[in-house]
Parts: sequence; structure tokens; C-alpha cells
Amino acid sequence: MSLFTKKPMHLLLEEAGDSGKGLKRTLSAGALVALGIGAIIGAGLFVRTAAAAAQNAGPSVTIGFIIAAIGCALAGLCYAELSSSIPISGSAYTYTYATMGELMAWIIGWDLVLEYAVGAATVGIAWSEYLNKLLVEVLHVAPVPYEWCHSPFQTSVDGVSGIMNLPALFIVGLLSLLLIKGTSESAFVNGIIVITKVSIVILIIIFGWGFINEANHHPYIPEATVYKDHAGISHSYGGIMGILGAAGTVFFAFIGFDAVSTAAQETKNPKTAMPIGILGSLAVCTVLYILFAHVLTGIAPIEFFRTKGGEASVVAAISEYMTGYGWLSKLVTVAILAGFSSVILVMLLGQSRVFYSMSRDGLLPKMFSDLHPKFQTPHKANLFILILVGLFAAFVPGDVVGDMTSIGTLFAFMLVCVAVIILRKTNPELPRQFKTPWVPLVPILGVLVCGAMIFGLGWTNWLRLFGWLALGFIIYFGYSVKNSVLRNTGKTVFPQDPPKPEL
Repeated sequence: MSLFTKKPMHLLLEEAGDSGKGLKRTLSAGALVALGIGAIIGAGLFVRTAAAAAQNAGPSVTIGFIIAAIGCALAGLCYAELSSSIPISGSAYTYTYATMGELMAWIIGWDLVLEYAVGAATVGIAWSEYLNKLLVEVLHVAPVPYEWCHSPFQTSVDGVSGIMNLPALFIVGLLSLLLIKGTSESAFVNGIIVITKVSIVILIIIFGWGFINEANHHPYIPEATVYKDHAGISHSYGGIMGILGAAGTVFFAFIGFDAVSTAAQETKNPKTAMPIGILGSLAVCTVLYILFAHVLTGIAPIEFFRTKGGEASVVAAISEYMTGYGWLSKLVTVAILAGFSSVILVMLLGQSRVFYSMSRDGLLPKMFSDLHPKFQTPHKANLFILILVGLFAAFVPGDVVGDMTSIGTLFAFMLVCVAVIILRKTNPELPRQFKTPWVPLVPILGVLVCGAMIFGLGWTNWLRLFGWLALGFIIYFGYSVKNSVLRNTGKTVFPQDPPKPEL
């Protein structure tokens, strides 16, 4: 069989039926907007905003948020069509298998590891930063020593070198073990987390607005130069390239919006509700993000975020420049730690489900789809992911893994956009509860905008992506080609029922 053999559409639809997804259509457009806001606002906003301002765009990081939101909106409309046409687990991996064949499906599945596993490591590192703030500012005890909460590639301003990030490794390990046992997050608890996250953003905007120093916003778009960070890595700062680089960096703050598209089968009127849910949640979050970035870069100068404000940047800026609001920094610290823990849990869950789908197709070893005899969770996949994510969290700097997550997800979005165009040509008769408007214009624009953000992330991140894909090709041609269920039998095989416990 060809490396570009596609999963037959009728088998995919049979899989949807076999997996027992007789989902009730209960979600309204308003519910989808709320779902999207809850999924979008997370670690990216509280961590990547300051990094993008310091390394790429200065105050014009707000323009970067707009570009990132446009790219997400275009890709989101494509996600919505595919999720309503092929309602199966595996997300972009499954869509690509059906439209572009096995090799491209492997590439996107391997690429999704960057979104979920490396993304979880990024948030774990951010959790470590805010843990130290909790220890110092809330509990008034000594922080974790620098060398034990930083990677070996990081050095403090005092010349202390990191050894490994123990708090990040701890939270990843704890949540991985929790997933093996199985957990269920109630709608009530999830609602509390969503309300807390949005409230924190709004409080910072309201109270921080009065502390904006207009001098920190001039020039709004800095002159194009090159900024070299403490690790010796060069970044395009200012100008068009700086803004594109910032867009690629803060793109991490939008990851999770595709959760809206996965609810297409549970939406009352997907043809109208899906675009409202996707575009509405992105619009609300983008407005909040722009205001948040405007306040944050106005409170403190860019140089602050390049030095002592580089870690736990939001709390650091509040503590340093917002006199009398110590209570807000403490509240933000506790709320962010809780929110980060939830985000890590969901990312680890998502990664195990991607591995599960690839294992059922024979592209990864069968152990990744083996279920625990008692808990009915893919425990072997979770243990492997614990090792993978733990290594990234303990030994790689946060900026590096954050940009790897962004570039991997952007690449996945580009393939999803292409998949819509292909599926319209190859399967025009396929029932679609939602159709992307103005095809092929919207998908092509999605590819171009996401591609521009990848371009803005710079050659060091391109090399990391190519290196990651090269490692994936070694695994594919060394193992997956020989064990592919579709290539060997011409059909899909399901070794067991899908894992039962869900968040």
C-alpha cells in the first residue's frame, strides 16, 4: 500500500457508530461561547504575554494577539466542519488520516505531541514559577532554591546555574498518576475555575489601569532590532517581524479554543451556533487579552520583564508597581496555580487519547491502547507520557518548550485547513452539520496567517520543528510502516473499547 493510503470514510463513520456516540444536541451558541472562554483563558496569557513583549514586540504585543486570534478563527471554522463531518476521537490526526493519508496523519499525530505533551511541560514550568511566588508572598517561607526550579540551560542574574526543575516534575508526576486512577471533573467545579480565571483577568485590567505609565508605551511599535536573551538566543524585536514573532509566541494563549469545534455533534443548531461559538469566544478572549497586555506593558517597562520580572511576570509586576494591591498579587498567585493544574491535567489527558488513537491504528505499540484492568484508563500511555513530559519540564527552559508548542500547533492548524479543501473535493456528498464559509478562501487564509506566525517564530524554532519531525520519521519508517493496521489488513481494528473515565 502507498504511504498516502487514506482511511476509508465509511470505516471512519462505522467507528463513530461503534464508539457509542449517540450524543444529544443540547448546547446553544451561548453555551459554546462559555465553553470556548473556559478552554482558552489559561497559562498562555499569564506567562507568554510578558515573554512576547520582552523578546519580540514591546507594547505592540497587543497587535500580536489580534493576528493570533485571526489565525485561530480561520482554523477554528475549518475544525468545526471536520468535527461535524468526522465525529471521531483523534482530532486533527483523524481528519488528516481521512484526507491526506497515513504518512501525513503520522506527521500530524507526532506533531500533536508538541501541542499536548510539550504544552503540559510549558504549563508545568509556569506552575513552578508561581509556586515560588506562593511560598514567598502568601506563605512567607523560603522559595525553592534556583538550581532546583530551573533547567541546566538557565542561569540567574547572580550567576547560579540550574540543575533541574523539581516543582514542575512534581506537578506533572502527580497529575499523571491521578489520570491513571481516573478522575471526573464536575461541571460545577469547572464553572468555578472558569469564573475565577475570567475574574482575575478583569480585576487586573480594572485595578491596573490606574497604574499605567504612558512612557512605557512609547514607542508603541519599537524600531526593528535584534534582542539577545540571557541564554544567548537572538529574537527579532520590533517592526513587522517582531509583531509576527509575538503573534507566534502569544498564540500559546489561544490553544484550547478547538474544544468548541469538538462539540459540533452536541450543538442544537450547528450551522449557526458553531461560528457564533468559535468567533464569539475568540472575540471575547481577544478583547480581554488586548486590554490585559495593554495594562501589563503599561504598568512595568519592558526591561523589567527581561530581568527580575521575567518569571511569574503578572504577580511580579503587581508587587513591584501597584502599591497597596498586595492582596491582588496573592489572589492571582493562588488562582493561577489552581488554573494551571487544571490545564496540565487536560493536556495530559489529551495526549494519552492521541496516543490511544494512534496505537489502535498500529502506528504506535499496542501498549499505548492497553487499559488498566481496574481503572479502565490507558495507564501505560500515561506512564510513558509522564516520562516524556517530565523530562521536558525538568530539563528544558520554559521559553523553548512554549515556542515548540506554538509552532507544533500552528502546523497542525495549517493541515486542518488543507484537509477541508481536500475533503470538499473528494467527498462532496459527506453530511456536514456545519460548513466552513467561502471555501477555499477561508482555509487558504488560515494557512497563510498560521504560516506567517511560524515564520515569525524564527529559524531556531524551525530547526526544532524539523528535528522533531525527523525523529518522528525514524519511528514511522522503523516501526509504524510495518505495523499499520490499515496497510496490513485494509481496515481499522479496535483492540478494545475506548477508555471510559473522562474529564
